[in-house]
Amino acid sequence: MAHTIRNQKQLLTRVRRIKGQAEALEKALSQQAECAAVLQQIAAIRGAVNGLMAEVLEGHIREHLGRMDASERERADDVEQVVRALRAYMK
Repeated sequence: MAHTIRNQKQLLTRVRRIKGQAEALEKALSQQAECAAVLQQIAAIRGAVNGLMAEVLEGHIREHLGRMDASERERADDVEQVVRALRAYMK
């Protein structure tokens, strides 16, 4: 996926932010933080993961489905990849 290589620095920054948020959640749980703080941290992580998914998915759609030189079969395969990824993500 060329788009993940091209945007690697930006994507890794997002992943590191998610990692930090997960570590903060672990710390909050181990220190028996208030439920509201834990819920807020979970929501923040979910939002960050959603943002990462949206960014990678958009890149995939633009890079693969937006190609004018792709054959009909290649486009159909790319659509299936996107559908499978979305279904797995939404479970």
